[in-house]
Amino acid sequence: MELPLVVGVDGSESSLLAVDWAVDEAARHGLPLRLVHASLRERYERVRPSFGADRPAGEVMAQNIVASCAERARLRDPEVKVSADVVAADPVSTLLRAGSEAFALVTGVHGRGEVAGLLLGSVSLTVAARAMCPVVVVRGEARNLAGSAGRVVVGVGDSTAGTGAVLFAAREAEARGWALSAVRAWRSPVREPGSPTAESVPGEDPRLAADAAGAPEEQASANLDDALRAVAREHPEVDVSRRAVEGPAHRVLLEASADADLIVVGAQRRHGHFGLQLGSVAHALLHHSACPVAVVPHRV
Repeated sequence: MELPLVVGVDGSESSLLAVDWAVDEAARHGLPLRLVHASLRERYERVRPSFGADRPAGEVMAQNIVASCAERARLRDPEVKVSADVVAADPVSTLLRAGSEAFALVTGVHGRGEVAGLLLGSVSLTVAARAMCPVVVVRGEARNLAGSAGRVVVGVGDSTAGTGAVLFAAREAEARGWALSAVRAWRSPVREPGSPTAESVPGEDPRLAADAAGAPEEQASANLDDALRAVAREHPEVDVSRRAVEGPAHRVLLEASADADLIVVGAQRRHGHFGLQLGSVAHALLHHSACPVAVVPHRV
């Protein structure tokens, strides 16, 4: 049985954009789409004494939300199989449970009633930081959401444990017929003030200093080669480019997101750890990226 693509909906404009993105994604991969609305309000209303035959207002609103989102999805692509659920439970817990049997989770940036101007809603952030399946937060500029760049960007880190993120990005690029750009940030080692240099050490070959300065860039290039071997093997038709860029990783990838339609990063999930497990790079992208962000977890 094919795992569904699960999208959290709450009736906000942000979640409607997530529905649109998820419909297109489900169509590309031939997946069913599951819409999930979760709120504790319905649970509280159920335990109140009711002296009338009318349904609680929260229940009516929830059913209207999922019905309108389902209709929106069907109008966007009638070929995508759509189901919808209303769950009287905490949204984060509900989506995390749904993610245990999902191709991926999709959320918007903000929920209903959140203060305008917040960088990222708490539900989306927590789900991205704890889910065991890929999470896509649909955000960014209109042209990036429309797929005008024709490019998926993936951030490559130090560890080969991030191969899952690279393969996820390659699969997304292949499904869209887009190019894949693998980006690795690197930094030159910082010398302490007053530390000796090749010029100040008698008898030291100046070429050694040049070799030391070039080592981080060479290592970054080697990381890219290692990460992309599986792509060449499993997705040979994807047009792949690679870039080793000097600078802080979060800044390098934020700049890359401006010319991308999807940016993908990995995130470690430590066994038995129940707090937020999200690196600083993924955190920065989720708050500031110019395009949708996919966070792909891997166990440590």
